[in-house]
Amino acid sequence: MASEEELFANIDALLEEEPQLPPPAERARLREAAGITQARLATALKSTVQTVKNYENGRSEPKSPRLEAYQRLLNGWAAKYPAHGAPAAPVPVAAPQPAPVPDTFTGPAASEPADTTAPAQAPGAPAAPEHPTRPAGRPATPSSRRPAAKKAAAPATDPRFPHGPLAVLDGDGSAYAVGGVVLDCPATTVPELVEWTLHESGLGAPKLNRYGKDSDPLIVLTAAAAVKLGLPERLEGHEQRRSLRLPEDHPVVKQVAKAKWQLTQRGFGPWARIYRKAQGRDRQCVQLAILSWDALDERSWPGVAEMEPADIARVLGVYATRVITPRGSTAVSGLELMTALRPPTKAVQDPETGNWVSGYNAGSLGTEPMNPAPPEATPEHPVVVNSGWTGGFLNEEAYQWVRSVETLSDEECTLPFAVGLDLNTAFLAAAARLVVGLSAPDHFHAPKFNPKIPGSWLADLSHIELDPRLPSPFTPDGSRPTGPAWYQTHTLAYAQELGHDVHPIEAYLRRETGAYLDPWHDRLKTAYVDTLADMGVTKDLSDVEFLAAMEQHKQKDPALAAVLSAIKATVKGGVGKLRERPQGKHYKEGETWPALARPTWRPDIRAAVISKARVNMHRKLNNMAKMTGLYPLAVLSDCVVYPSPGESPLDFLPYAASGKPQPGGFRLGPTPGLAKLEGVQSMLWAVDLMEKGLNPARHIQGGDAVLDEGE
Repeated sequence: MASEEELFANIDALLEEEPQLPPPAERARLREAAGITQARLATALKSTVQTVKNYENGRSEPKSPRLEAYQRLLNGWAAKYPAHGAPAAPVPVAAPQPAPVPDTFTGPAASEPADTTAPAQAPGAPAAPEHPTRPAGRPATPSSRRPAAKKAAAPATDPRFPHGPLAVLDGDGSAYAVGGVVLDCPATTVPELVEWTLHESGLGAPKLNRYGKDSDPLIVLTAAAAVKLGLPERLEGHEQRRSLRLPEDHPVVKQVAKAKWQLTQRGFGPWARIYRKAQGRDRQCVQLAILSWDALDERSWPGVAEMEPADIARVLGVYATRVITPRGSTAVSGLELMTALRPPTKAVQDPETGNWVSGYNAGSLGTEPMNPAPPEATPEHPVVVNSGWTGGFLNEEAYQWVRSVETLSDEECTLPFAVGLDLNTAFLAAAARLVVGLSAPDHFHAPKFNPKIPGSWLADLSHIELDPRLPSPFTPDGSRPTGPAWYQTHTLAYAQELGHDVHPIEAYLRRETGAYLDPWHDRLKTAYVDTLADMGVTKDLSDVEFLAAMEQHKQKDPALAAVLSAIKATVKGGVGKLRERPQGKHYKEGETWPALARPTWRPDIRAAVISKARVNMHRKLNNMAKMTGLYPLAVLSDCVVYPSPGESPLDFLPYAASGKPQPGGFRLGPTPGLAKLEGVQSMLWAVDLMEKGLNPARHIQGGDAVLDEGE
C-alpha cells in the first residue's frame, strides 16, 4: 500500500503539469454562454480575434502566461454555465490540432515533382506500383471555380501532413504554418532543422498526379532564424543575388555534409534544397527559402518579405495549396508544376516477369532531354554551333508594336483619351487545348501545310497585304515580313485563316503530339479565378461592377493580391523557362548549359504558346476594326491601347442591342483571355510618346515615360 508521502508526491507532480483546456468546441460554447464576443476576449487576453478563433476551432493553442489566464477564465465560466448532460471528457493538448486550409480558399493541397539533382529513389530502382483503386493518402477536394461561401467546408487534410505544406520559422523557434497553427521548433542548426521538419513537423503535401511524388516540406527562414542557425543575415557578392551561394568551406555547409546530408548542384543559396538519396519510395528532402537573401522576388511577391511570419505563411500557403509548394522562383515553380501534373514515368508491369518497373507515362515529356530543330534553338546552342546552321530562327515573341503617327486620322486625334486594356494571363489562355510535339522533330522538304501538326515551317509571307493601322500578325514588332522566315504552326494557320495560301519551303515537324499543358492550364486558371473571387471579383459581375471591383481588389486584401501576382508570374516565368538561356559571364557559345539537361527545355513549346497568344491578340484587333472601325495605338504583349471618347472601356467596346458584349472582340471579365482596364491617359500624352518612338502600352498604367524602352 502506498504511503502518504508517495501519494502527495504524485499529486504534486500532476499539479506541476501544464493546464489542460477543454475541447475547442466547449471553449466556444462557454464564451457564447457568457455573452462575450471574440473581440472582447481577444482584448482581455491581449491577443487578436484571429488567435481566439484559432483557439476555438483547434488550429492553435495558447502558451504561457496566456495559457493559465485562459484556463482560469474557462474554469470560471464552466462553474457558471455547466453543459447539459454528461460533461465532455478533457483532452490533453500536446500539440496543435491538424490545420485545415485558411477560410479564404478551398483548393486541394499541392505537390511537387522530384528535383532533377536530388534523386527521388535509388538509381535503377523502379517506382512502386500504385494501388489500383485507391491512391495513397486521403484525396483532396477539387478546387472550387466559384467564390467560397463563408461556411464552406475545408478540404480534407492529408493525415500524413496535418500542418500543411510549409512553415515560416522565426528567431524564437516559432514555426508558423497555414491556418494559424504555430509549431515549436527546437532546432539550433540546419541539420537539426531538417530532421525536425521530416520527422516531427507534420509538414508536406500530397502529390498532384497519381504517378507523381509528394511535395517536400518548405521551411521559410526569417532573418532572425537564419542568424540563429549560423547563416549570414545577407549574402554579399558581385554577382546577381539569385546566383550567390555560401562557399563550400562555410561552417553550415560543413555541418550539412557531416550529418550525411547533401545539397543540390545549385548549392546553399536563397533556395537551398537538402536531401539524402531516397531508399525505395521514402523521400528525405527539405526545401529552405531564406527571406533576407531575397528568396521572394519583390516583382513576383510584392510586399511579402516584409510581412509578419504568420502572414507570409498565409500567402505562401494559399499559393502552395492552389498552385504548388514553392521551390524556387515563380518561374521555377511554373516549370515544376508542369512536371508535377504530367510525371514522366509510371509503374508498369513487365509482361515477362510480372515485376513492376518504371515506364513512360503517356502524354508527358519523358525523362530524357531532347535536342531542338536548328531553327527552334538559340544561336549559342550546340546544335547550331556544331552544325554551322545559318538558316535562321523562329522569331515567335510577344508584340512590341507602336502604330505610325502618319496613319492617325483627324477624328482619332481629337478623341480625348487613350485607354489601355490588359488581357488576363494571355499566355495561360493560349495554353488551353494547345497541341504540342512530344517526340523529336523530323525534317521535311516542301511539305504540304497542315494546321494540326505542331512544328516549325519555313515560308514566305511577305506578299500578304496588311492594313498599316494594325500590326502584322506574323512578326513581334508588327512589321511586314521581308522574305522567307520560320514560323510556328499557329502563325501559318492564322495566315490561312485570313484567306492566304501557305506553301512551306521546308519544315521540322513532330509525329507524336498531345495537349501537354492542359492540366497546367486548368490548375493555374482555377487558382487565378478563385483568388480573384476571394478578392471580390467574381464571374457573375456586370461589366460596370467588374471595373469597380478591379479598382479596389488589391487594397481589399494585400496578401491575396500578392498571391495573384505570384500566379501571374508563375504563368509567364514557366513559359519563359521552356527556353532558358545560358547564364554567367564565363559561358562560351557551343557549350551546353544546365537547363539543356531538362526534358522541359523545349523552345518549340514556348514558341507555340507565344505564337498562339499573339495570333489571339491580332484576331481580336482585327475583329474590333471590323465591328467598330477602331484601330489600336500600340500593343505590348498582352496590353493594347485604344483612342476613346471616354475614360472607360465601356465607351468604345462593342455591345449588342441586348447589352451583351459582341463576340470576337475584347470582352471584360476575370477569366484568362478576357480584359481588364490597364490605365487611362490623355490622347495628347499617347501621341507625344508615339512621336518619340516610345510605346504608350508600356506606360499607360503609370503615365511616366522614359527614353529607355528596354525591359
